[in-house]
Amino acid sequence: MLIHPTAIIDTNAKIADDVSIGPYSIIGSNVEIDSGCVIESHVVVKGPTYIGKKNHIYQFSTIGEATPDLKYQGEPTTLVIGEHNVIREGVTIHRGTIQDRSETTIGNHNLIMAYAHIGHDSVIGNHCILVNNTALAGHVHIGDWAILSGYTLVHQYCHIGPHSFTGMGSAIGKDVPAYVMVVGAPAEAKTINSEGLSRRGFSKESIKTLQKAFKIIYRKKFTLSEALDELKVLAAKCDDVQPLIYSLTSSTRGIVR
Repeated sequence: MLIHPTAIIDTNAKIADDVSIGPYSIIGSNVEIDSGCVIESHVVVKGPTYIGKKNHIYQFSTIGEATPDLKYQGEPTTLVIGEHNVIREGVTIHRGTIQDRSETTIGNHNLIMAYAHIGHDSVIGNHCILVNNTALAGHVHIGDWAILSGYTLVHQYCHIGPHSFTGMGSAIGKDVPAYVMVVGAPAEAKTINSEGLSRRGFSKESIKTLQKAFKIIYRKKFTLSEALDELKVLAAKCDDVQPLIYSLTSSTRGIVR
């Protein structure tokens, strides 16, 4: 274990033998850090928090702090972080509340850039990017491979679908369907995230089908029921349409228009 002599480690913390902890970092009670992690200087980790393998947390981040939500009265809640995440400078991630899941969850292979905030009970999938100063209120769900550009703001309970993209400075108050690119304050849907899909190996045929699906939702002036009927026809020929259908049928806040 490579722990700097100025770091403070609670006796109830469980730290794998090969974890590196930098100067002046504080690891609190009920914190577990698995193998291969690097905790840079001046990081504060409070528990109950579990940090999986090979995460890299940079200086001045606060991980596992209690939420400032006024409903929270000190109940035991948790933060769970998966594997291979990069959490850059000054990031804040709060634990959950008993009014929801009692847990904030971060998946695997995410890049959370400087000064981003992840609020209580939020769920981040895998391979997501939260660019500098992105702020998620409580109860936000982010699907796999989503990219939130700098200064994106997300209202509580919003769902951001997989493979979606938010432009710089977007203010999101409703759900963003899978694959959709939004921008603006308030955010508006612009198109399918074609470039991102191409980079991730989606076929040209699938991307073209998803572009048709976008037009059905946003350009044809269909009701939701009519749009879903049209999307189901496309889904019969292209499985990649199914996450888009799920985004519509599972939304409780309505979608970004």
